[in-house]
Amino acid sequence: MEWFEDEEFWRELYPYMFPAERFAAAPEQVAQVLALSGCSGGKVLDLCCGPGRHAVEFAKHGLEVTGVDGSRFLLDRARERARDAGVSVEWVQEDMRRFRHPAKFDLACSIFTSFGYFADETDDLRVLQNVRESLRNGGVFVIDVISKERLARNWKESLVTEYADGALLFQRPQVREDWNRLENEWILVKDGRSRSFRFEHTIYSGRELKDRLVACGFQRVQLYGDLTGSCYGLDAQRLVVVARKGVE
Repeated sequence: MEWFEDEEFWRELYPYMFPAERFAAAPEQVAQVLALSGCSGGKVLDLCCGPGRHAVEFAKHGLEVTGVDGSRFLLDRARERARDAGVSVEWVQEDMRRFRHPAKFDLACSIFTSFGYFADETDDLRVLQNVRESLRNGGVFVIDVISKERLARNWKESLVTEYADGALLFQRPQVREDWNRLENEWILVKDGRSRSFRFEHTIYSGRELKDRLVACGFQRVQLYGDLTGSCYGLDAQRLVVVARKGVE
């Protein structure tokens, strides 16, 4: 079993990966994605949608939304949010290496470093190819990840966070494979009990991610430093890429 296939991982770390402030930020982030992509309507694919914090907001904008995730636990949380918000979203439990719906979507997005899970780079390329095939001509793909450049500039050997429920979360990152993969150990201490979780993902520089999108047939691939569309420079907080299929 790969780390992202472990439902216990998502269940145990859910309150710390998806605190209330992350949900509170979703409306503004969705508005920024729509402005950055130029998409004002149609069908949206939220790939690795998690608990639906962005998918539900897209639906509130009147868009027809499909949320795809491999975790049943996270999709159950997403369904609850959609029900509470009174919106309709198509939820699909599927591995993103396999999900493909030719020429269906006007906009696809992958937000919050949900790309690069796989150890085999050809799997990442397969995901990009699937997304391109799933977009209509003129469709847009928006990716938001932590970049290799930012990690290198702001590297910390360890990090500890205390939460309101009394939990302590220790994070111990390590770079592997010649700065290609980031391996992280999260140690959760709560109620006198300690649990350790490990996960990893590929870290891309702006140039590396752009080259892969171009290799998969995307056009007009633009890099930004955040979802507001700021310059991708030394002060970039995130690596945001906007890639287009064909002509608009």
